[in-house]
Amino acid sequence: MNTMKSFSKLCSIAFVLVALVAFGAPHVSALEVGSPAPRFLSIDQNGELWNIEEHLGEKNIVFYFYPAAMTGGCTKQACAYRDNLETLASKDTIVVGVSGDAPAGLKVFEQSHDLNFTLLADFDGKIAKLFDVPLRDGGVIERLFNDATIELKRGVTSSRWTFVVGKNQEIVYVDQQVQAAQDSAAVLEFLGTLD
Repeated sequence: MNTMKSFSKLCSIAFVLVALVAFGAPHVSALEVGSPAPRFLSIDQNGELWNIEEHLGEKNIVFYFYPAAMTGGCTKQACAYRDNLETLASKDTIVVGVSGDAPAGLKVFEQSHDLNFTLLADFDGKIAKLFDVPLRDGGVIERLFNDATIELKRGVTSSRWTFVVGKNQEIVYVDQQVQAAQDSAAVLEFLGTLD
């Protein structure tokens, strides 16, 4: 399947995000260190269902929320996670980026920057709300991809916040003042304190 057909397929999946379901532990208002990890399902950049329950307790999970794929600060943040992924994996940690982008836009983001971790589509902001991440309106941006101008749709725009869920299934780290390019380094520094 060529890239444009793949892109079209993912565009059609974008509005299936009604499948995003919150379940499990009751939501706490002010998610903080010691809070239980929210339970949810989402759609990833490949249009596949991603269930947090399949990952909890196995490894530490970095959830980093970012405003929009294919924009300056978000690209720096994602590329830093990409470049540090091996070191994060050595600390028994996986990375999950979360934004209000549709799955098709996330796929373009992944392919444009050789990203090597999961990106979740939070088109309606349900995941951000579970983590108490502030939201603004979404939008549409145009980018050049494979010699064609495409529109990347975003249902909501989340603030740039980062969380780490420990193997104990609780929030062990919260950063509400993330510096995009330094985010992965800050997380690595924190993970070093868990050794």
